[in-house]
Amino acid sequence: MTHDAPDRYAVIGHPVAHSRSPFIHREFARATGQAMTYTRLECPIDGFEGVLRGFAASGARGCNVTLPFKFDTPRLAARISARAALAAAANTLRFDADGWLADNTDGIGLVRDIERNAGVGIGGRRVLLVGAGGGAAGALGALLAAAPCELVVANRTLEKARELVARHRDFAQRFGVALGAASLSDCGEAFDIVVNASASSLQGAVSPVPPTVLRPGALALDMMYGPAAAPFLAWARAQGANARDGLGMLVEQASQAFALWRGVVPDTAPVLAALRERWDDTA
Repeated sequence: MTHDAPDRYAVIGHPVAHSRSPFIHREFARATGQAMTYTRLECPIDGFEGVLRGFAASGARGCNVTLPFKFDTPRLAARISARAALAAAANTLRFDADGWLADNTDGIGLVRDIERNAGVGIGGRRVLLVGAGGGAAGALGALLAAAPCELVVANRTLEKARELVARHRDFAQRFGVALGAASLSDCGEAFDIVVNASASSLQGAVSPVPPTVLRPGALALDMMYGPAAAPFLAWARAQGANARDGLGMLVEQASQAFALWRGVVPDTAPVLAALRERWDDTA
């Protein structure tokens, strides 16, 4: 008797050694009875396309893409989802026989974590999104669709924030959101939700924005997790904010990628609980 080999997936980025994605997708596969494997692929900065094409040519079925390659991904796909097109960035690829499909599950993952796991409604709130890179680009559309009253994108390079805002201006108007761009030092005060999507945590910085951006009791979420997120979380708690790392977002966005690949949406709560139990190193 012969058995088909399990379908293969991976996360591709630089660096990826810290990634919890293999654990997450193995747990999803176990819970849903899917025959698949999921690994990490470390990729040199100048070698993304070659690594990606080599993985696809080996018979793999899809992959996740993380820093710093999300902006490079859409141009390599034959088809692009609406949310990946809006972001001009993708974190998920499905290797279909008739051409690759690029999608972006970062935004929906972030919104689900904030609203479902953290229990904080976005509608009608003031939101500060820090950063204008791939993570921020993927998150912005979904945050706008959740209908905050105001959303400010703050970035070290103001022009990049303005470019991201300009691309989303019509989309923001559809949901009645006041959308603006600002510098890190002058981005406003007393936000209800602050999301750090910048690379500051990877660089060991405490916070890229002043403490006045936080109203008392605000939610302060860093897209990073593990030791990288610890300084930002400690800073947020010191300001009286509710601090949250990016593990919940990671699990929620992974569930949407899993559904794109396998046609089933896995339960995220048990996997997030298992991650917290195993690797809660940001407390």
